[in-house]
Amino acid sequence: MRLCLYQPEIAGNVGAVMRLGACFGVPVDLIEPMGFKWDDKRVRRTAMDYIDHVDVARYPSFEMFRGTVSGRLILFTTKGERSAYDFEFRSDDILMFGRESAGVPAVIADESDARLRIPIRAQVRSFNLATSAALALGEALRQTRGLPE
Repeated sequence: MRLCLYQPEIAGNVGAVMRLGACFGVPVDLIEPMGFKWDDKRVRRTAMDYIDHVDVARYPSFEMFRGTVSGRLILFTTKGERSAYDFEFRSDDILMFGRESAGVPAVIADESDARLRIPIRAQVRSFNLATSAALALGEALRQTRGLPE
């Protein structure tokens, strides 16, 4: 299983997702461009020393990413057709999350094998990116028996 962030804009979210990947032993893929400089101290501040315990790969484009990484592409989006809790995950799935401000373009969404949403109250728009990643990864690892002992 992998976590993938499509053109993330907020360094703190990337750091938090990297920490999440470190804690669960899941690689993190970053598709550029990002909305901040990679050497930004805020990434390290959020990821802390966990940054040394996660496999992170950066890709200059979505096409380069898909040409390198295989597996079902599972897009998490507020426009998802079904709940993440009604979906059967596989251990080689790629859990993708879009930009904080705009998600992913339609052409990228069309490439996904599934579009999932995390159910929330109608009065609010969405979770924070790192929170969404944590909820999604936790459920996917629970289903696939991939949680650490």
